[in-house]
Amino acid sequence: MPTVLLVHHTVSPALDELVAAVVAGIEHPELEGSVRAALSPALSTTAADVLAADAYALITPVNIGYMSGALKHVFDTIYYPCLSATIRRPYALVAHGGSDLAGGIRSVETIASALQWTRIYPPLEVVGAPGRDDLTRAEELGSTLAAAVMDR
Repeated sequence: MPTVLLVHHTVSPALDELVAAVVAGIEHPELEGSVRAALSPALSTTAADVLAADAYALITPVNIGYMSGALKHVFDTIYYPCLSATIRRPYALVAHGGSDLAGGIRSVETIASALQWTRIYPPLEVVGAPGRDDLTRAEELGSTLAAAVMDR
């Protein structure tokens, strides 16, 4: 069964809500249980986790204009072991913060681009508490990732 790996650094209830919405999208009943969501806290994610997955949902707080240190640690850990083996794998990003998220998004996209991953959903930018529209888009992001790996 194809797997979407959710690499997350959830340090707030807002991020927990966004992770749950992405999982709900991946495991949506209309997808008939054909894709599995695998939750992986950023500080314990390994290259083996990344290699075993078919797509990636990256979920991070943005503080001081950068992705979380935990997500950066994931990239530092997996970069060379996964560089050639994960080319063209789909990914999507959820970024949450209290204000401007541009630097955090840019930092994630720069590394994902270097890994040659394929972004299949625009970055989901959530400032403050997630509203109904944010959670709907997070669910859509999850469903889009699931659909991308169903045919693999």
